[in-house]
Amino acid sequence: MFTGYMGYYILIGAIALVSSLVSGQLKRKFAHYSKVKLRNGMTGAEIAEKMLADNGIRDVKVISVKGQLTDHYNPVDKTVNLSEVVYNQDNAAAAAVAAHEVGHAVQHATAYQWLTMRSKLVPVVQVTSNMSQWVIIGGIALMASNALGGKGFYVAIAGLIMMGAATLFSFITLPVEYDASNRALAWLKAKNMVTPEEYKGSEDALKWAARTYLVAAIGALASLLYWAVQILGSRD
Repeated sequence: MFTGYMGYYILIGAIALVSSLVSGQLKRKFAHYSKVKLRNGMTGAEIAEKMLADNGIRDVKVISVKGQLTDHYNPVDKTVNLSEVVYNQDNAAAAAVAAHEVGHAVQHATAYQWLTMRSKLVPVVQVTSNMSQWVIIGGIALMASNALGGKGFYVAIAGLIMMGAATLFSFITLPVEYDASNRALAWLKAKNMVTPEEYKGSEDALKWAARTYLVAAIGALASLLYWAVQILGSRD
């Protein structure tokens, strides 16, 4: 077991390396499948509009946003936000992303339980995620100096709980993302929106996108366990 902060830096470095490799592969996959033009000639925006209509959703707008891989569904204002290349292009990658984001809109419309749980955690994570590590480090420092009459342990535990909320959020995100992809692929196949070759490209692209969330969740859990060991070990 690594001791001290050096172990943490090594852990974070390893996680960052894996994340970078997966993200790099994701970008390469999307670049490759962006060259697989759809036989039906539909753009990502048109794919999204049709999937919304087929699911009876009429109060969600499809809009274009700047950036690369910035696609997302916003449940607050009910918008499917597609990056410019996805919104305007007619390829397997664009179809996959557009349908995936509409998958989230379908989840919202049907009150999908995992999406509901994640939405409830958003305000908590927004407040605690950036400060949890510093609260933990401060608590451990107080424990080492025996300041506050030994209450540093409880400060560190408070930070650990904050980090635990972020970790829980990461794992709840997994079924949300996988389900959205499954909905997207099922619709693309059922409605014959893509050829078998185009479908394979869409499926592969979404598979790599999901892996970025999996790496993030594993990284969050690894960090949580590391700090838990440090806190309990420092108390001993």
